[in-house]
Amino acid sequence: MPTPFIMPKMDMDQEVVTIIEWLKKEGEQVTKGEPVIVVETDKVTSEIESPETGTLAGILYHENEEAPVTQVVAYILAEGESLEDLPRVKETAPASTEPTPTIQATPPEPTGKRATPVAEKMAAEMNLDLSKVPAKGEKITKKDIESFLSTPEKTPEGRLAATPAARRLAKETELDLNCITGSGPRGRIQESDVIKSLAEVSPVDTPVPAPLKLAGLTAGTSIPLVGKRKRIGERLTASYQNSPHIYLTVEVDMSNLEASRKRMNKLNEKAGKSSISVTAYLAKLVALTLKNHPYLNASIVDDRIVFWEEVNVGIATAVPDGLIVPVLHQADQLSLSDLNERMRYLGKQARDNNLTREELDGGTFTISNLGMYGIHSFTAIINPPQTGILAVGATVRKPVVTDEDDSVEVRPIMSMTLSLDHRIVDGAVGAEFLADLVRVIENPDMVIY
Repeated sequence: MPTPFIMPKMDMDQEVVTIIEWLKKEGEQVTKGEPVIVVETDKVTSEIESPETGTLAGILYHENEEAPVTQVVAYILAEGESLEDLPRVKETAPASTEPTPTIQATPPEPTGKRATPVAEKMAAEMNLDLSKVPAKGEKITKKDIESFLSTPEKTPEGRLAATPAARRLAKETELDLNCITGSGPRGRIQESDVIKSLAEVSPVDTPVPAPLKLAGLTAGTSIPLVGKRKRIGERLTASYQNSPHIYLTVEVDMSNLEASRKRMNKLNEKAGKSSISVTAYLAKLVALTLKNHPYLNASIVDDRIVFWEEVNVGIATAVPDGLIVPVLHQADQLSLSDLNERMRYLGKQARDNNLTREELDGGTFTISNLGMYGIHSFTAIINPPQTGILAVGATVRKPVVTDEDDSVEVRPIMSMTLSLDHRIVDGAVGAEFLADLVRVIENPDMVIY
């Protein structure tokens, strides 16, 4: 009997995915564990692997179509089976009672060896499975990881190792992946590698997509509202309709924060660490302030207000095909330097479309910073099921009155607008949170050190 190819469910409230690409065509041979479909949810693009070895047949959903999760999307024919053995076309299979096929390939047997602290930290930063890393000694070391990463990744049938986003962009621009050198782990081709290759091609031949625009679009064309863009629209529409939003705006003097950040960046420079961004600084201060304001670190679940123990701050990040929110888990417990490095890593993962479900799930509050685009002030829609989102504008130098004698000085002033779910938080509670946040931003050393 043909093996049903069931679309796995990757999120609790997920109902459909959008099929971006079939990596195998009908009638082609597939191997168990081999990537066969590239699909997109509202958060990530993933490769779905074949549940069995055989011939791909009876494809029910095609590219740019939405496919229901836990349902059959195709079949795998074993040796000796034919199309006549398939169920009726478009017949929907009941939800599988078997375990959902996993997205990742089955990892090899663990090495049984522990890793050094440096190797563990390195693996965590690169989202690397240590069980795949061979060790020369009793423990996995930094050198073992570096050696593993320098070895080109092997894929089924000699297929190039590339992220789904890189494959899709290459397909849209008709660029041959064989001509691209990957910069990712083990030579994996990233979306940024494809964009870089496009930039090296004559503009007459291939237009280079702008960083925040979809590739291959020209005036007068249209694309279907499917996949990530559709899901973003549905989620935010539901949030705006179901959560009564209230907005509170304040201005904050950034003088002391800028001075503190300058001192810390001098220390980071000496230590060979990355420069601390304003957003990282704000994420740390917001996380610490949330600890004292539980109603802003809560959600409505089954008609109950649930107060979360962890403070997990999401950072709204623009990507070529929409918006994504990687999460800084337990942001209040991370040092400012570690939080900054983690945020830089998640930002790169987001741009390369390599974020994992764990890096996207569990957010309890969100920050959206558009200051780098010159936006002075804006309101943001709450990221459900969270209670609030902080919209951060650009820091602008303004004349302000600094004392009772009406002395005027030019200070760096930043505008922040807090969007709240009025079902959970009243205006006074939100105002108290903002007052405390302004206090720690204007006196950051009191909580950072």
